[in-house]
Amino acid sequence: MADESGIRTGRLRLPLRTGEMGVTLTELIIVVTILAILATAAIPAVRFEVKRSKERELRADLWEMRRAIDMYKDVADLGGIQTKADSNNYPPDLQTLVNGVDVKSKKMRFLREIPVDPMTGNTDWGLRSNQDAPDSDSFGGQDVYDVYSKSDGTGLDGTKYKTW
Repeated sequence: MADESGIRTGRLRLPLRTGEMGVTLTELIIVVTILAILATAAIPAVRFEVKRSKERELRADLWEMRRAIDMYKDVADLGGIQTKADSNNYPPDLQTLVNGVDVKSKKMRFLREIPVDPMTGNTDWGLRSNQDAPDSDSFGGQDVYDVYSKSDGTGLDGTKYKTW
């Protein structure tokens, strides 16, 4: 037996409400619209972070290769490596830093591998010889004094990657 509140005697029974069984189309459209706005706002932030990450990797790769070039020069200056007279004791190419050189009957390597330029996606780095002008884009070929990215892109700080 039930009274007018919908509660049966002996067992608890709540009244059914017909309008609360699911989500209305309007509610669904509102939720999807809000999610789309949030996703659209997040895309530039993600792109910014991806670019920042690539720039960090580029700086680290350039630092690693320049450190290896300097180590090669230091060993050559101490007489541990035979170099060409016009090379100023710099390595002839980047591959020499990977392959290594014989120093007092030991093989000395300065790089494990030539890193991939994160901006161009390949290991083809721009090279400068000690005889080249500091802002030169052409490699003289005598020695490797410096490396730079061949990317034409601009960093988040407004400078060209080639000048890093």
